[in-house]
Amino acid sequence: MTAFKDKLAEGPALLGLWQALASGYTADICARSGYDWLLFDGEHSPNTAQTLLSQLQAVAPFPLEAIARVPSGDPVSIKQYLDLGFTTLLVPMVDTAQQAAAVVSACRYPPHGIRGVASATARATGFGTDKAYLKDAEQRLTLIVQIESRTALENIDAIAATEGVDALFVGPADLAASLGHLGNPLHPEVQDAIAHAKTRIDAAGKPAGIFALSPDDARRRIAEGFRFLSIGTDIGLLLSGAQALVGAVKG
Repeated sequence: MTAFKDKLAEGPALLGLWQALASGYTADICARSGYDWLLFDGEHSPNTAQTLLSQLQAVAPFPLEAIARVPSGDPVSIKQYLDLGFTTLLVPMVDTAQQAAAVVSACRYPPHGIRGVASATARATGFGTDKAYLKDAEQRLTLIVQIESRTALENIDAIAATEGVDALFVGPADLAASLGHLGNPLHPEVQDAIAHAKTRIDAAGKPAGIFALSPDDARRRIAEGFRFLSIGTDIGLLLSGAQALVGAVKG
């Protein structure tokens, strides 16, 4: 099994779709649509461990990466998500190298971290049948941290240099709010901040990701060298499709 961090290092940019509907049924639909990865959101969506499990099971047959955004850098949440079987995590609001190091520790078993061991009861280990898991878990895991504040920008070199952080993902919406431009991620100051973040992530030799604001923005970000991009959300697709259909009939 190839870790997501290894896929990020080669080939074309990887395109993803945000999953916020918290439904295994819609995850199944989206998994059939040609995306390289789907992200299951535990921060801003009504997900529970049970709904995340159903979505993870729904997409398991398909050749894509299931990424989970944990609610925060809380070690208990991280432990639960890893035990469910996610091998790629996106951690929001990482503002300092100290926070990044704490997240890395939460993802690793002792003596290199603080992750609790539940090898016989965790889906990640095949409920104890995957005898290599405890030894190989660190190699299988891809840890992505989000850069989405002024403080994170100030500390981006140290965050990117943190051992165990595999990639960094720029969040334009929260970054815009932090810079005083709530609801306006296209503001020139925000765009300059994104360009600065990309330059510093590149300097650290780590892959950079971003939430693209439109298809045109996605194409521009790919040209700029972003290695992985979210190009939409399941809610956005449902809403735009529903509006387009009724609009077409009403004329």
